[in-house]
Amino acid sequence: MSAHSPGHAAVARKGWLRAHRWLVLRRLSQAVFLGLFLLGPWAGIWWVKGDLAGSMTLDVLPLTDPLVLLQGLVAGHWPEATALLGAAIVAAGYALIGGRTYCSWVCPVNPVTDAAHWLHARLGLPKGWQPKASTRLWLLAMVLAVSALTGTIAWELVNPVTMLQRGLVFGMGAGWALVAAVFLFDLLVARRGWCGRLCPVGAFYGLLGAKSLIRVSAANRAACDDCMDCFAVCPEMAVITPALRGTPADTPIILSGDCTDCGRCIDVCDKDVFRFTHRFDARPAAGRDAATPFPAGPSRAA
Repeated sequence: MSAHSPGHAAVARKGWLRAHRWLVLRRLSQAVFLGLFLLGPWAGIWWVKGDLAGSMTLDVLPLTDPLVLLQGLVAGHWPEATALLGAAIVAAGYALIGGRTYCSWVCPVNPVTDAAHWLHARLGLPKGWQPKASTRLWLLAMVLAVSALTGTIAWELVNPVTMLQRGLVFGMGAGWALVAAVFLFDLLVARRGWCGRLCPVGAFYGLLGAKSLIRVSAANRAACDDCMDCFAVCPEMAVITPALRGTPADTPIILSGDCTDCGRCIDVCDKDVFRFTHRFDARPAAGRDAATPFPAGPSRAA
């Protein structure tokens, strides 16, 4: 355990708001998306009807979760034209901006797993069991197989996102148990285990946005002092290394579809190593071998 929490130096240099701006924007984004779905049942303002699985905005714009549509297709159910259009719109959007942007900017379960990670770090708990990263891909394949065999949209029966949304409208009931199980799994069993290793929705959107336009770049990687704060806060820390540790011949852009575009590495870095850019950004970036050596010191990473 480090003497300082990740981002301590960034707060000291940039101020609290600049050192948390992407986190704050993400929380606002998640609250807005969830709030739009709750306005109807709670206040009778039906700007958006439905949920994240399928919705209609202002009685004009249909939006459909492509994974829900795919499950329906393999289950043998041909969707209506509006569902097909809605899925095409959502798929095109996430293919452009980054599929796992859904995980960090929209999904209402993300604050639950982030809270579990925060408490895990505060309590100094061990990393715990870590399933292989490919586990979520196998679970995605299993979801589609079960849908095909049962003729149902199988994942929606146990999807924590769906349970949370329905619970907020109709009362949580057993839904609380499922959300609590996700929290406790990340807290006590596997650090960042749900979103990073198990969730089939994240796996699907990672594949969908594998070639997306919006990316994070370690453009100023030569300034890195190995504080490890970015690794401490990144929900998919393996994606950072190729860009951050690369030579001048290696791209500083994080190209992995597993990146959630959460922006936390940008927030916590007091050297301003990271920034948002696009995948075709060809501006050169000095490699770590060109950096001025920094004296060895204790890591600030949790």
